[in-house]
Amino acid sequence: MNATLKLSALFSILFLVSNSIVTAQKKDSYPVIDSIVSLSKPTFNGVVLISKNGKTVYSKANGYANFETKTPIQVDSQFEIMSNSKQIAAVLILKEVELGRISLQAPIKKYLPELTQTWADSVTVHQLMNHTHGIIALEKPLIFKPGTDFKYGNLSFSLLGKIVEFSTRKKYDEVANALFLKLNMKKTYCYSRDKVQNVVSGYINDNNVFERVQNSQITNETLGADGVVSTAGDLAIWNDNLHKGKILKPETYALMLKYNTTSQHNFFGKQKEGYGYGIRIIEKESEMYLGHTGLGDGFSTVNLYFPEGDMSLIILENQMFTNHELFYINEIKIKNNLLKSNIADRNR
Repeated sequence: MNATLKLSALFSILFLVSNSIVTAQKKDSYPVIDSIVSLSKPTFNGVVLISKNGKTVYSKANGYANFETKTPIQVDSQFEIMSNSKQIAAVLILKEVELGRISLQAPIKKYLPELTQTWADSVTVHQLMNHTHGIIALEKPLIFKPGTDFKYGNLSFSLLGKIVEFSTRKKYDEVANALFLKLNMKKTYCYSRDKVQNVVSGYINDNNVFERVQNSQITNETLGADGVVSTAGDLAIWNDNLHKGKILKPETYALMLKYNTTSQHNFFGKQKEGYGYGIRIIEKESEMYLGHTGLGDGFSTVNLYFPEGDMSLIILENQMFTNHELFYINEIKIKNNLLKSNIADRNR
């Protein structure tokens, strides 16, 4: 081999070594999050996934899918995502808006003619979407005039699921599952008690004593509020499609994020932040981001998207603490660490 070929081969080797080091550094660039997932007290039991520019840059599973059998959780394990299902219901409504079959400002009586309550003629679809409706139960009067206050709950999104069915003339799970199939979300579907499902068990954690939840709160009536089963990877696919204009038209997506009400949630901080259609708009942190949480059936879930860095953070746990002060405790640590890491700079 002549000197030129030797030099060329040396440069090739150096390039490959350098490239492998950079790749390794990128894969190991979240040591604090790795420590939270592996070593935190109380124990983290679930999956964390971070994606940038549509590609997974960090994923880790820790703990058990089933404590009785000691079956370990996998990165692609399926979880009930609970109230993160609301964002999906909101999108299905907005797709019907795009088709001209639903008006956001129309009273819900127009799409739910079976409702006999007087408030069905005054509460609008828009108010169901952002929890400003005042409904606390079908058989009770409103607790405030529609549009004047915020009261979070599941009932409004259960009603939105019924509106999707009225508009599409299909069952809610058919409509949602068809969208998941189109987006190549292969492990995402609407929960059904009548079908065999490969979902991890949910647990109530009482001082590290884990009790499995035997009966799901999800019914066919509540699918729009809490009824979706998914994986961290599939939710990253959802974010990549939703926030990059692949599901909704730009003007419709803008409606989703345009808010006229605010609310406080401990995961997102002590201040009130904007609430759009099944999504929170966080503008008082070091970086603006969008997202939602889910809690129930022994599951705790978080789905966040950071537009400036084109980054998603998905956290799914199959445990709920009996101590309310511990709700989302490790999720908050992970989120705060990611914010401190300067998300936008990571993508330059």
